[in-house]
Amino acid sequence: MHVSAKGDYAARAVAYLASVYPERASAQVVADSYELPRKFLEAVLADLRRASIVTATRGADGGYALRRAPSQITLGEVLRAIDGPLADVHGLRPDEVTYPPALQHLQEVWVAARSAVRSVFDEVTIDQLVTGEFPAAIRRLFASEDAWTPRVGPQHPKIPRGEDPEFRI
Repeated sequence: MHVSAKGDYAARAVAYLASVYPERASAQVVADSYELPRKFLEAVLADLRRASIVTATRGADGGYALRRAPSQITLGEVLRAIDGPLADVHGLRPDEVTYPPALQHLQEVWVAARSAVRSVFDEVTIDQLVTGEFPAAIRRLFASEDAWTPRVGPQHPKIPRGEDPEFRI
């Protein structure tokens, strides 16, 4: 999983707009609130507008606002609007990648990884991002100490292998 700087800025921008919803905020106010470069943020907001996540109003009382209630927008929707699919392999969606038969299980792992990412990003709404009131399944994922520990070097699987010979290597 990789979240680009643009994706991170988009998440911050919609979180700010959710905190003032249904009011509008200028790009400058959003940028100042989270110390973001205004010009870059304006490009992010333009992408979010094209994706119908935010609206833009010109003029002295103008600014940006969420097009829908924060509870109706997921973090996954925001990230896809900015960076495209949540998971890709060489620029292709995991289900579009083709391998020779000897590597068919590699594609299955890529699809499983995409499913895992979706199970977080598509379940967290922008209002939850603001309040921290995440579903229990999401809280469990970041509640363990292991979730906060970087991993380097060799790793050992923790999920028990089945007794079926198919699972033996």
